[in-house]
Amino acid sequence: MAESDTPLQRWYGIDIGGTKIELVACDAGLKVHHRQRVATPTHDYAAFVETIGQLVDDADAALGTRASAVGIGLPGVRDRDSGVQLSANVPALSGRTVGHDLEARLQRRLALGNDLQCFALSEAHDGAAAGYPSMFGVILGTGAGGGYCLHGQLVAGNNGIAGEWGHWSLPATLQLRHDLPLLDCGCGLRGCLERYVSGSGLAMIHERHGGQARDATTVVELAHAGDPIALRALAIHRDLLGYSFASLILALDPHVIVLGGGLSKLEQLYRDLPAAIAPYLFNGVRVPPILPPVFGDAGGARGAALLARQLHGAP
Repeated sequence: MAESDTPLQRWYGIDIGGTKIELVACDAGLKVHHRQRVATPTHDYAAFVETIGQLVDDADAALGTRASAVGIGLPGVRDRDSGVQLSANVPALSGRTVGHDLEARLQRRLALGNDLQCFALSEAHDGAAAGYPSMFGVILGTGAGGGYCLHGQLVAGNNGIAGEWGHWSLPATLQLRHDLPLLDCGCGLRGCLERYVSGSGLAMIHERHGGQARDATTVVELAHAGDPIALRALAIHRDLLGYSFASLILALDPHVIVLGGGLSKLEQLYRDLPAAIAPYLFNGVRVPPILPPVFGDAGGARGAALLARQLHGAP
């Protein structure tokens, strides 16, 4: 058996999103040897724990080995003292000691992180942000958030929430300009940017202005067909993103921004976002490169595998 095939050289990474859960099994060089994706049980906690357990069992069986550590990118925030999770996108996790329960089910060491930060960590390691001194990884999908890395190292912050820009508030000026409602957020706050710039937020904007699209994909398809309401919804969404990204740049000044999540597949974002960001920056501040991810939808899972590898002292 080669060294890279020993159990300690297998790292499982699990990315938990609002609609899907993905597991990847990587070797010491982070090459993926096994991948599986399933739907997220968003409201049934017992089913959620068992789904994770079955994914790990399936990986063990497929590889003929048992990885010693599993990295998991959880959505939301975990209280450091109690271990209790708060998750707006997967309500079943809120109020639960997810790490403790998963460790009991899997019977192995867990490296727990934030799903958004795992995406950023992955792209900072041989991804789109490789070679940049600092980067911000933005997720635009079911929710909105991200992670910040300096010299390839994740900066999690005092509460582990660094990068949660989706829970900054929508300014009243933009709310009034675009005739948007003040929406409650699953985090307990009101008017969080996530409610407006996520995929569901784009659909909400379309409906608010007279459209009937149920999801972001439909809005984009209608816009490509020339539908004026869809075109207006995309313009409003782009302006909100411009403000949001400008705030990120003013706060953190990253050398590069990497997009992830379902909306990162929209090619026009890479073309149009710089012009949408610029009006919210003062003179002399440059918009950094905005790049698509190298590892696509698997980026978060790969970042979680990196956490598992680091649990054993590897860089």
